[in-house]
Amino acid sequence: MVDIHDATDNYRPTPDDRRLIEEFRKNPIGHHSPDLQRLLNRLRGAPMADKFCLVVVKANREWQLAKTSGVRGKPLKMLEQRFTSMADAEWYVFRQRWKALTGESLRD
Repeated sequence: MVDIHDATDNYRPTPDDRRLIEEFRKNPIGHHSPDLQRLLNRLRGAPMADKFCLVVVKANREWQLAKTSGVRGKPLKMLEQRFTSMADAEWYVFRQRWKALTGESLRD
């Protein structure tokens, strides 16, 4: 078995990286700066167990929050929260992942 490590595994956000929060908030979908992409890779690269994700309920109109099980083939745990804006949904997930990584809660 080959052990593959992502270069972002050891990356921890610095105080200077806080500027990336606003960059993401303004543009949660689409092209990101290299620094923001590095942060997103770290946030999205967390272990699969209990990881927040979004499920499309109505194409381009409604998304539902869910959590992964971390076990291949095991269904997602659907949560009650729904969003009618993809940007709002992505911002919510970003905040949850930021808190999991740093322990800091971000405001709406």
